[in-house]
Amino acid sequence: MVKSRRIMILLVTCFFIAFGADRAVNSAEQPLRIDIPVKIERAKVVFNIDHLAFNGDMPIALGHLFLLANDLRESNAKGQIIAIFHTKAGHVTLDDKAYNAARNISKGNPYKGLIAGLIKEGAQIELCGATAKAMHWVNADLLPGVKVNTDAMARLTQLGEEGYVQITE
Repeated sequence: MVKSRRIMILLVTCFFIAFGADRAVNSAEQPLRIDIPVKIERAKVVFNIDHLAFNGDMPIALGHLFLLANDLRESNAKGQIIAIFHTKAGHVTLDDKAYNAARNISKGNPYKGLIAGLIKEGAQIELCGATAKAMHWVNADLLPGVKVNTDAMARLTQLGEEGYVQITE
């Protein structure tokens, strides 16, 4: 598990480094100075993922989920990360068969490993029940560990009342 976590963090880190590499000017001459070091002690965060924005083939939200999970682990922070997938992003939570049907492809869900990795990191992955109903998906269509909530808007409201910080992608 430690090896797979390191590989996942390395992949996500490389992805973000590669994305910003063309913007680095004189980085060897002027190292980055952190002006505001962040230490997280307690975190209750919900990611509201209703569509996917990409950096290459990688959904940015999944990369950000891994980065935050890593930050919390390194800070020994207490708390919870919840990711709610709905609307145009709900398909990310599907198993290969349902993903193929939903996306009209035959290669399976390319994000299943990332979702499994996030669940191993302690993130709770949820699918909006209203999205699932509209798309005719059932629990058997989901990746292992994915939970279904009543609907994304009600769940986001509930988590806001419980003090969760909402991140939108």
